[in-house]
Amino acid sequence: MATYKSIKYIIPAAVVEHTDSINALSDVDTTTTAPTDGQTLKWNGTNWVPGDLEIAATQKAIFGFGKADSGETNITNIVSSTGVVAADTTGVGTAREAISATGYGEDKAIFGFGNTGSSPYRTNLSNLVSNTGVVATDSTGVGTTKYRLAAACYGGDKGIFAFGSDHNSSSQWTSHKNLVSNTGVVATDTTNAGTARRDLAAASYGTDKAIFGFGDTGSSTNITNLVSNTGVISSDVTGVGTSREKIGASGYGGNKAIFGGSIENDKHKTNLVSATGIVASDVTGVGESRWGYAGSVYGGDKGIFGFGTNNTLKYGMYTEEYGNFVRLISNIGVVASDSTGAGTARDDLGAAGFSLT
Repeated sequence: MATYKSIKYIIPAAVVEHTDSINALSDVDTTTTAPTDGQTLKWNGTNWVPGDLEIAATQKAIFGFGKADSGETNITNIVSSTGVVAADTTGVGTAREAISATGYGEDKAIFGFGNTGSSPYRTNLSNLVSNTGVVATDSTGVGTTKYRLAAACYGGDKGIFAFGSDHNSSSQWTSHKNLVSNTGVVATDTTNAGTARRDLAAASYGTDKAIFGFGDTGSSTNITNLVSNTGVISSDVTGVGTSREKIGASGYGGNKAIFGGSIENDKHKTNLVSATGIVASDVTGVGESRWGYAGSVYGGDKGIFGFGTNNTLKYGMYTEEYGNFVRLISNIGVVASDSTGAGTARDDLGAAGFSLT
């Protein structure tokens, strides 16, 4: 009797769910390694073989919005598939800071929420990004207006915004989530599990799940919350590593993630996240203490941290200085030293991957 299992396969780059008898799939090579339930199969030019998800090396990323010396911006910068950051493009849409961004569909992205710097301050605006990197005009979003939230892709083709600050209640912090469909439609608020907080980060892991981590509840935390491939946010896990806020996160290696960030005047710290969502202890990295930066996957299996703020001692006192630095992340999670990037120095921006073609 044939054994029925759920198989993921690629035609040639899109992941397709298929339930069938392995024995009935005559073009699947099971002679070397038999596929397991949920195994990803890839085309080797002759037949389907068990293996890792094929990664589109042409994937690009986009940094957008944020706060510079002149105030809130709608500047965007495209990151090439080799990690080169392009010069500024003055974007469309309302200039704002403390937003977040995520990919959705197969090859698009969305920026959402944020703070305009003037009344009514918090927004629920969103801006879709096409698979060629074109940022659309504002869409008036649904859900609570908020900022300092995080976002990530889940389920392989959908997005999730969650947590943040609404500044409209005594607690100020929220645990709301807003799911994003694979066509870029933002859903209304749902209250999820987990401690309400802001200034956290999020990234995808395991090819179809996500993780939110760290942030501010009135003091810095190392809380993490896993997101299932159906968009359900788990209850708190007391994380490992230094409690901190205003950090960044990115995917890397095709199915893993990394949190980065610093406590004030300390060296940059990172925490790797395994393909099963386990957060590792601190690794003290290279580069200065920075925060308020964004992270994104690019090139399919690598990541990038970019922009942000540091504290610089001048005339006997610390002052914040915006940066346009970038730190590339290899496909094994090694963070490179700073490079001065193109574009306007700023912090409190968002970033996401797009374009798999």
